[in-house]
Amino acid sequence: MEPMQPRFRSDLKLTIFYHGEFGERFIANLMNYRNSCPSFGACGIDACVQCKENIYSFSKNIIASFGMIDPLNMPDFIEEPDDFLPKELPEADIAIAINLHPDILISLPVKLSELGYSAYIVPVEEPRWCSAGLARQINEKCRELGIEFAAPKPFCILRESKEHPTINRFVREMGMGYPEFEMDVENTDGWKRIASIRIVRSQPCGCAWYVGIRLRELEFSDMRGLWDSVSEAHHSYPCTASMEKDNELNETPLHIAGYAVRHAVDEAVGYVGDEEVPEHIRHIIYGDE
Repeated sequence: MEPMQPRFRSDLKLTIFYHGEFGERFIANLMNYRNSCPSFGACGIDACVQCKENIYSFSKNIIASFGMIDPLNMPDFIEEPDDFLPKELPEADIAIAINLHPDILISLPVKLSELGYSAYIVPVEEPRWCSAGLARQINEKCRELGIEFAAPKPFCILRESKEHPTINRFVREMGMGYPEFEMDVENTDGWKRIASIRIVRSQPCGCAWYVGIRLRELEFSDMRGLWDSVSEAHHSYPCTASMEKDNELNETPLHIAGYAVRHAVDEAVGYVGDEEVPEHIRHIIYGDE
């Protein structure tokens, strides 16, 4: 993972509405400013090696970012959502809304349609951010307006879809969504060593870069040892997905994120076998919904 010339490029224009730490971390990862890693200095090495330096920066792609009011401090029902939105919204390709009040989330598609937006993403790191019922309502409204919509729960399970050409560009060109690695693995006397690792796609929070540093030069004798190392790195970053059980998925978003990054590592090392993924979330982890 040596520094290189920019590998990810895009001319997509983003507008971001957010409240809270996750939104701040996502924007920091998009900008890729130095020392933005939340686990700075905790990679198990003496100092940060700036593993993402010169690889990408999407600062110019962020047309606007709006810090919003904590939805928990707002009324349960809002009759005029426009009163809580910026007076002027810019034109862009994709709007990303993180931890906003439900009435604001469902009112935004009309505004976005008027401004020519192609896509709307509502990440769900915590179940309360967007219920399954609300996501269905927003999706229906977006379909009527001709806007692509995704509500990945959590954000790091976002994959490409034939229905979402603009969102596909976000995943592909900005290298963010369901994590993907490329690894060279050496075998010696019953042990395996990860000789090199390349980040093809990271979670929107940037976790894959940290996991990559932690796995570099790792030696393991079985998959359980590798899985333990992946899990430790994923938790240490730390993952921002909630430990609250989601009723729709019958699982916590954090566990889903953990299985996703572990599956991505398994694919990179060429492991084919039982991954011990619970039956009720296999369609999410393996992407065969």
